[in-house]
Amino acid sequence: MKLWNFHGGLRLDGHKQESTRLPLQSAAIPARLIYPLPQRGGVLAQPLVGMGERVLKGQVVARDPLDQQPPLHAASSGIVAAIETLPLPHPSGLSDLCLVIETDGEDEALAHTGLADFRQHPPAALRRLIHEAGIVGLGGAAFPTARKIAPGTRPIDTLILNGAECEPYITCDDSLLRHHAAAVLAGGGILRHILGAGRVLLAVENERPEALAALRLAQTTSAIDLVPVPTLYPTGGEKQLIQVLTGREVPHRGLPADIGVACLNVGTAAAVYRAIVHGQPLIERIVTVTGQGVRQPGNFLARIGTPIADLIAQAGGYTEAAERLILGGPMMGHALPRDDLPLVKSANCVLVAGRGEFLAETRALPCIRCGACAEVCPVHLLPQQLYWYSRSGQLERAADYQLSACIECGCCDVACPSRIPLVQHFRAAKGQAAAQQREREHADHARQRYEARAARKAEEQRERAAAAQRRKANLDKAAAVKDALARAKQKRADKAPTPAIPHPADTEASEP
Repeated sequence: MKLWNFHGGLRLDGHKQESTRLPLQSAAIPARLIYPLPQRGGVLAQPLVGMGERVLKGQVVARDPLDQQPPLHAASSGIVAAIETLPLPHPSGLSDLCLVIETDGEDEALAHTGLADFRQHPPAALRRLIHEAGIVGLGGAAFPTARKIAPGTRPIDTLILNGAECEPYITCDDSLLRHHAAAVLAGGGILRHILGAGRVLLAVENERPEALAALRLAQTTSAIDLVPVPTLYPTGGEKQLIQVLTGREVPHRGLPADIGVACLNVGTAAAVYRAIVHGQPLIERIVTVTGQGVRQPGNFLARIGTPIADLIAQAGGYTEAAERLILGGPMMGHALPRDDLPLVKSANCVLVAGRGEFLAETRALPCIRCGACAEVCPVHLLPQQLYWYSRSGQLERAADYQLSACIECGCCDVACPSRIPLVQHFRAAKGQAAAQQREREHADHARQRYEARAARKAEEQRERAAAAQRRKANLDKAAAVKDALARAKQKRADKAPTPAIPHPADTEASEP
């Protein structure tokens, strides 16, 4: 199959072998499961259970009241111990409402059944089942899968299953393909049925021969094409992988659906298979626990909501070299201040870095305008210009240079000889731009409210003036009618004959 190239990218030391030496392990049920209620897009899920209530494995415990985000399910049976403010596994380090379940060790589950033949059901019904199963993208973005595969203005001709796990250290998708290849392929068939796609491409890095062999062994039909792709970071990025496989470029501010392509992570495909065929909601995922800071790196099938400290303990605990805790990979992950934070659906890796494992954080030197950052940028940006404008607060100029198109892959950070934390500046600038946009929206909303109030007041004044004019007209009309009646009465009186007045002599004569 012909492959294309994208601009830039880096060849990085993968550090994959550390976590793939051991087979996939099932993590133990933790004593506590923690579910942050804030969801993607700032939506706050509403708890459906109360304090002290017993819940079962697979039971919906919280739901978006607007039904835009998928619901949250309990990953094991237990008692709702708290609904309180706790720290979130988020770069902001903020705290928010979380639902806490004390597990009882029984792992009692709700009864659930799947569909005998999904082909007998319309795509809309299958999308609803996927939504109710709580499935989101497991590649890191956590976008609701049911919305991603909803029909658009253009039909989907190509479905891509993304198994190109290009970021160093992360091997959860590789482990999934090795151990559950049949589930991924079956999920791809279901997604193809829903989307009506003409072809399905499953991309795997060419340096993952075990995963490719497992897929070929599990493949029973030729409906899904297995495509080895070069190991070049960030080939696993959605837009970059689409370009590599199809030669099409997703437009800036556009979506893959705009060019007739849908791209989903292989973990998402496996979750769709389990939801449709077996009726299982998304309550667990494979997560990589690795780095020089843990004793036994590996991949674990862990319950959503498991505290990260429990996973690290099952990986043998910390080593003496443990220095930094990162959720995600070294390129796009973010540091965590503590390990009692929960595993969320989007978490694919827990990286415990040892001393000297990454480049030491040093004082940034002045930019020498060498252009190395632009050479490796996979989306054709000019990071040095973005850096100057972001640093100086010229956000409009940064927007002119397509700041929003930055995927924060970190290639420019690695290539920069001055060790300038470019992505850090870009993230900050994006945050400032978003804050300014919110302020503009609030100002626009306030202006619209003011204008609406002024228009309403003006309309009320016009209505009062019109009513006053109508009253005056009615009064004038009444006065005119009254005057006309008086004149008519006077006229009748003037025309009436004058009665005769008797003469006094006649009156006297008639008296006795």
